[in-house]
Amino acid sequence: MKQDVFVKGAAHTPIIHDSAIKHVTGSADYTDDLMEPVGTLHGYLGLSSVAHGRITAMDLDAVRKAPGVHAVLTADDIPGENDISPTGLHDEPVFAFPEVQFVGQPIFAVVAETRDQARRACQLARVEYEELPFAIDAISARDAGMGYVTKPLKLKRGDMAEMDRAPRHLSGRLTVGGQEHFYLESQIAFAIPGEDDEVIVNTSTQHPSEVQHMVAHVLGVPSNAVVVNVRRMGGGFGGKESQMNGFCAIAALAAKTLKRAVKIRPDRDDDFQITGKRHDFVIDYAVGYDETGKIHAVDADFYARCGFSSDLSGPVTDRALFHADNAYYYPAVELRSHPMKTNTCSNTAFRGFGGPQGVVMAERIVEDIAYQLGRDPLEIRKLNLYENGQLTPYHQEVEDQILPRIFEELEASSDYHARRQAVLDWNARAEREGGAIRKGIALTPVKFGISFTATWYNQAGALIHIYSDGSIHLNHGGTEMGQGLNTKVAQVVAEALGVSIDRIRITKTTTEKVPNTSATAASSGSDLNGMAALDACRQLIERLTGFAAEARGVPPELVSIGETVQIGSENMPFADFIKTAYLARIQLSAAGFYKTPKIHWNRDTGQGRPFYYFAYGAACSEVSVDTLTGEYVIERADVLHDVGRSLNPALDKGQVEGAFVQGTGWLTSEELWWDQKGRLRTHAPSTYKIPLASDRPKVFNVALADWSVNREATIKRSKAVGEPPFMLGISVFQALNMAVASFNGYRENPRIDAPATPERVLMAIERLRP
Repeated sequence: MKQDVFVKGAAHTPIIHDSAIKHVTGSADYTDDLMEPVGTLHGYLGLSSVAHGRITAMDLDAVRKAPGVHAVLTADDIPGENDISPTGLHDEPVFAFPEVQFVGQPIFAVVAETRDQARRACQLARVEYEELPFAIDAISARDAGMGYVTKPLKLKRGDMAEMDRAPRHLSGRLTVGGQEHFYLESQIAFAIPGEDDEVIVNTSTQHPSEVQHMVAHVLGVPSNAVVVNVRRMGGGFGGKESQMNGFCAIAALAAKTLKRAVKIRPDRDDDFQITGKRHDFVIDYAVGYDETGKIHAVDADFYARCGFSSDLSGPVTDRALFHADNAYYYPAVELRSHPMKTNTCSNTAFRGFGGPQGVVMAERIVEDIAYQLGRDPLEIRKLNLYENGQLTPYHQEVEDQILPRIFEELEASSDYHARRQAVLDWNARAEREGGAIRKGIALTPVKFGISFTATWYNQAGALIHIYSDGSIHLNHGGTEMGQGLNTKVAQVVAEALGVSIDRIRITKTTTEKVPNTSATAASSGSDLNGMAALDACRQLIERLTGFAAEARGVPPELVSIGETVQIGSENMPFADFIKTAYLARIQLSAAGFYKTPKIHWNRDTGQGRPFYYFAYGAACSEVSVDTLTGEYVIERADVLHDVGRSLNPALDKGQVEGAFVQGTGWLTSEELWWDQKGRLRTHAPSTYKIPLASDRPKVFNVALADWSVNREATIKRSKAVGEPPFMLGISVFQALNMAVASFNGYRENPRIDAPATPERVLMAIERLRP
């Protein structure tokens, strides 16, 4: 019997983030805020100073004798495996010796009474190297024969003879820069030794189970000896999916060696040097198309700077190929990845996981065609959109295409056509009168596949306890990094049990409660963990309904669980009912589980259904460019994004807003630069520019496609929102291209490389000036 009552905090309700007040008042506890046991020590890492070399001498005597130092740890002190490779390729040592492969690679650790003492002691090391040849970027690595860090991928579909048969052709090279995660909370690990071989690691990671396994391997103990706890992160964006492994392993090693609690938290500069970034790509592409702008064939090579080890470069470069079509159908296509080994930090996951780099290429192709034909790029976009039933380059059928409606609604709400004409008029007037400001406008789509491409990661667990007083304890395998995952899962539980969300307490993610969890990544946190929690709720409801029906002698269909439990004609407060169930020895705990259906992927053949569904969206952005300096502002951005039936519209809208700004930063202001000796020079806020509040669009209109309902049976028919809107920032990048293209009458695409910094914009203007 279903109750028709309001459930406070139910799914689809725009309620506040469960930690929002703590965030803004500074009372939220992060790893560095945990109470330190008496005797806690602090670690710091000694780093390589050459891009590639062999250590010929390492004198650490002065380090050991420095004030406050308790231990200096090297590769010789590791009892298990000196490896933290997340893919099992055994190519990423905890401590490098004797070969170092990038500037900033850890070679030893100092443990001292204070963090400052450990940091100062590191500087006393005397390390000598035999320097070896190195390559910093992907193309230099290719030319030097550096090879791949992992097996490349090829996607192929259709007859590539269509390329030769196409009436028109174009080709080009696109360089897409990397991106630093710049989480506000840096990497941190806080290890506390336990009995026998046990250790507890409190950390800021998106993947507690992987940390657990890596620490166990390094210590040479089984995974059941290692407990990993994560209450919340101060940002992750993929930078804490695998990159935390080394810090946790070293902290745990130090804690077990010294039998004291040990904390490691690097400075921002060292965090920048040690940890991986978004992969930057050099993409060579060729396109065959016709006079209408219809694409016939696409051929492309994706060269990625992967760094010295594999890390997650295999799946990242795979996903770049998966999204090289974005929203467009290529009748014939061949795409090849080249995950190049370079002497830089090992690049890693970042919001979008390679997808944005593929999408940028698709949008560059569309713009190239539009400029060559003298057409509005939006016309070319709409002409080449997927139709349901067509196959992607990896042979997955598109079944849920909703972009035509998104385009139609966004064109109207943003007044795109009138504003584009106004931009053209403005630029014509500036050309005649010598005005310094040029404008551009672009409307771009995104189609983004949702699921881990490593199929086995598409599973999740959850644990729910109902205590005898009616309060509810919720734990799941996902991690909270500010995105509101815990709030959404609690809303699912509140609605399923028919109780107020105030009854539910969400506790830290811990490997003690839910084992073998997947990373909170691939935009799958709510999909997976919400469904696992729902499964646990189903078990509890079935159990409690059966108990109530038997106890009162009524059919199960006359029992309804909620804040007021209805049993036939009898009503009972939830807490009283739970107390009754407890006294009757009814189990009030359930472990839920979920695995994503329908998905499969064969990497050897390059075919399958790696994604459960697609999320869609579009953005229209207008920019003004100062042609004397290359500086620019975003005058207005309009976004319409598809999140299915939103679990929490307030949180989802915030995710779209933040993703758009972060994506814009990647393509405009965030520039990574290594010098000729392989040293990262953009390693601090003083040299690396993320978007500020002043960089947001002057007018920022964000709407969710509230009419969209996921055709697949996801949690409450919602869609993922973490990564897909990141690519909406591409509209700003293309608007900048249009502003610059006005200098030669829009006859050619300026092809500005990303990031389109003011310097690059200015150089493109000077190149096109008549």
